Amino acid sequence: MNMKKIILFVFGAVVLSSCNQEKTAYVNNTKLIQDFKEMKSTEARFTKKSDKLKKELDSVAMQFQKEVQAYQEQSTSMSAAEKQEKESMLMQKQQQLQRQQQMQSNQLREESDVVIDSLITNVKDFVADYGEKNGYTYIFGSNESANIMFAKEGKDITEEVLKALNESVK
Repeated sequence: MNMKKIILFVFGAVVLSSCNQEKTAYVNNTKLIQDFKEMKSTEARFTKKSDKLKKELDSVAMQFQKEVQAYQEQSTSMSAAEKQEKESMLMQKQQQLQRQQQMQSNQLREESDVVIDSLITNVKDFVADYGEKNGYTYIFGSNESANIMFAKEGKDITEEVLKALNESVK
């Protein structure tokens, strides 16, 4: 063999071995997000806020229902003009309550979306840092859609990443 062929052979062997040394793994995105302690506490906080809002709205709705009931009891002694005026007022109040309910629900949902999007971004950044620190070339994400159809055993690093992620926010 001449020197040129030997150098090409060695270079080819180095390239092939470096290709085989790429470190890849995957994480189950859904599990990682769902079991992230900060996500669980955030969901619990927003569930509590949502329950509080529901109680407040139920209280207002109950008060409105009492007004409607009082009107129905008194309507027999009212003139047609008084009935029409009271019904108009009750309709306006009902529409106002529905708008208020919709606005508060939307506001809570938007607030929740912003916080959850921020947490998801933090998880993605954490996985990127984790991959870099641990020498991974790629860390793929998998979910219910089965983006990863097959992986050799040991390539799923969800649990170790989740453990490190939860430890990072103590």
